[in-house]
Amino acid sequence: MKIVVLDGFTMNPGDISWDELKKLGEVEVFDRTAEDKILERAEGASVLLTNKTPISKETIEKLPQLKYIGVLATGYNIIAIEEAKKRGIVVTNVPGYSTASVVQMTFALLLELCLHTQRHSDSVKSGKWSASADFCFWDYPLIELSGKTLGIIGFGSIGQKVADIATAFGMNLIGTSRRQTDQSQRKNFRWVELDELLRISDVVSIHCPLVPETHHLINKERLNSMKRSAFLINTSRGQIIVDKDLADALNKGIIAGAGIDVLSQEPPPIDNPLFKAKNCLITPHIAWATKEARMRLMESATENLSSFLAGKPKNVVTR
Repeated sequence: MKIVVLDGFTMNPGDISWDELKKLGEVEVFDRTAEDKILERAEGASVLLTNKTPISKETIEKLPQLKYIGVLATGYNIIAIEEAKKRGIVVTNVPGYSTASVVQMTFALLLELCLHTQRHSDSVKSGKWSASADFCFWDYPLIELSGKTLGIIGFGSIGQKVADIATAFGMNLIGTSRRQTDQSQRKNFRWVELDELLRISDVVSIHCPLVPETHHLINKERLNSMKRSAFLINTSRGQIIVDKDLADALNKGIIAGAGIDVLSQEPPPIDNPLFKAKNCLITPHIAWATKEARMRLMESATENLSSFLAGKPKNVVTR
């Protein structure tokens, strides 16, 4: 059986092993695959594994031997799901592998906005502490999270873990989600509508999926409703936010700062307006990419395929 990995580099740039996957068939790994090379590379393959390389309806139509598509991620909007269903192709994803890492990045961004750790370290190395008349100094405001209100948009597994950590910091929690699960064990939490969440939160953290209802959810109007002192964190999907609207809000002081790991186009054009926005931290979509998370991703993707071959597929998104 031929197994083709279309874009293996981001999951495995060389620091983890493909050996377990290779036990399941003849494996060919490509670091990256341009769209005009997909058919050529997928020819004869029964199994395709892809992270961000799209598998369109037209591609599926031209691959009659294809039986299985494994998405090396949680989101699967890059796959023509209806066409896969029509042709009996099983599509699986890998949920939950990066939860701990994404939560960690959420607070890395938030804490940097609150304490400006890197900027203060740079100030020390530039000689400012040595020249200080006092035993300490600070060049930027220092903010304590205890007592602040965190609004969480999307209260799935990641949102709930963010809530756990925020509780340890002494924060008050509010949340909005498509499905309101029982959170009665959280004495510092209540459900609210989105408009109220944006209006009263000191920090807004986005953890919802990108679906038609959340596309450009955070736009000029909604940013204008937030506190001028508020921070916005996004470790979910870039297209949930209108980049230009956020840049304008930051530059005009409508909100105080933002920490984002995702942008509406990735890689972004060099003229993305957020690159020059005030108090905006941007990381290059790496919240998911710790080695530990990528090892879990490899293990789960391999288990998904093994289960399919055994006639007991799991994490199927084409049911």
